[in-house]
Amino acid sequence: MGEPPLRHGCDDHWSWDRRDCSHEVRLYGPFLQVAHFHPNWSSGTAGVRGTRVLNHGRYYWELRVSHRVFGTSMMFGVGTQHARLHVDAFKNLLGEDEHGWGLSHKGLLWHGGRWTHYTRPFQENESTTIGILFDGIAGTLTYYKDGACLGVAFRGLNEVREPLYPIVCSTAAKTEMTLITTKRDFVNLQDRCRAIILKYVRTRSDLQLLKLPKSIKEYLSETLTDTVQIFKPCNEYVHIV
Repeated sequence: MGEPPLRHGCDDHWSWDRRDCSHEVRLYGPFLQVAHFHPNWSSGTAGVRGTRVLNHGRYYWELRVSHRVFGTSMMFGVGTQHARLHVDAFKNLLGEDEHGWGLSHKGLLWHGGRWTHYTRPFQENESTTIGILFDGIAGTLTYYKDGACLGVAFRGLNEVREPLYPIVCSTAAKTEMTLITTKRDFVNLQDRCRAIILKYVRTRSDLQLLKLPKSIKEYLSETLTDTVQIFKPCNEYVHIV
């Protein structure tokens, strides 16, 4: 299987966006890492966008997909703010137009309303782990399944001028996709140094104890996530500090 992507990078910190998802998506977990689709029954296709802007960097994330793998389309990939996140129809939503690039559980790649064969269909009703490597420098998107690289799926993403975000969507009722890994490459030496410091400084209160200039503390705090959130349905949440 080889080395995992971005093994020498650092942990990234992003989640599913409670303000940018279908009303048929429920978000759970301390940091919105669990997306639950169609909690009662399904009458269409629902999606959710991630909070991470991907352009110009290298990012890798993994999704644990529940054993409820079935239906018309479960999709994983990237898209712009113009990619639709809900439609009252069963369809391959991510990649229906030029605003999305997605892989369906049927093993098909979708972009611009067209599909191509990419890999074998996923085994239905078996949980699986999907890895996605976005390389904004080379402009490629590569998928992994249960640790095995499936090869480059899309090229030319470095030419996209609009912000790109992680997106998942599903037509299947009571499906869950959980973010279990989020990694990124270092931007520069300063970024690498920050990652080392934050291995030992985990909270903002700890950071304030350091005798450092205010500007450096602000830079260090940009990637801290010491706020706990318990979420109800999309767009409704309880905030606990």
